[in-house]
Amino acid sequence: MSEPKILDDEALDTLFREARTHNGWQDKEVTDVMLQAVYDLTKWGPTSMNCSPMRVLFIKSPEAKERLKPHMAGGNVDKTMAAPATAIIANDLTFYEPMSKLFPHADAKAMFEGKDDAIMETALRNGTLQGGYFILAARSLGLDCGPMSGFNADGVKDEFFADQNVKVNFLCNLGYGDPEKLYPQGPRLDFDEACKIL
Repeated sequence: MSEPKILDDEALDTLFREARTHNGWQDKEVTDVMLQAVYDLTKWGPTSMNCSPMRVLFIKSPEAKERLKPHMAGGNVDKTMAAPATAIIANDLTFYEPMSKLFPHADAKAMFEGKDDAIMETALRNGTLQGGYFILAARSLGLDCGPMSGFNADGVKDEFFADQNVKVNFLCNLGYGDPEKLYPQGPRLDFDEACKIL
């Protein structure tokens, strides 16, 4: 039996301990190839029944940013307009449609179709899980992230997904952060404050 693989401290620092939520950005492009690479890592994260409900719309062009701008909370406008890219992380509420491909072992579509509570719960849980993988994938490829919840989700949905049955989850600015614009790092709860072992 092989030994478990443990990432070295440099990798753990990149993904977790030294990673920060960025508010300022260097004037450096995030290429379309890089955005594809982020998704191509993200997609391998597990979801229940491989349902994979997350959908991502990358906002890069000045025109698209102007469409996004009116839906941002005041404190998030400038940093979002300055970010090289902003990912709109949304959950597809018809995620069950391609499940004959993603989970061919059972008739998964029949398990969800017409069952609104199960659809919403499954999409939210698994789409949010994928959103966490998305941030880790971006960090692992050298990008900095600025995830946000300060925006009008209904407005973003109407602006960018008017003809799609999705629910917008959160936004994530992407780029190469400006360390001069970081806020002091906040504390975290210790193990004994957040966890129990039974």
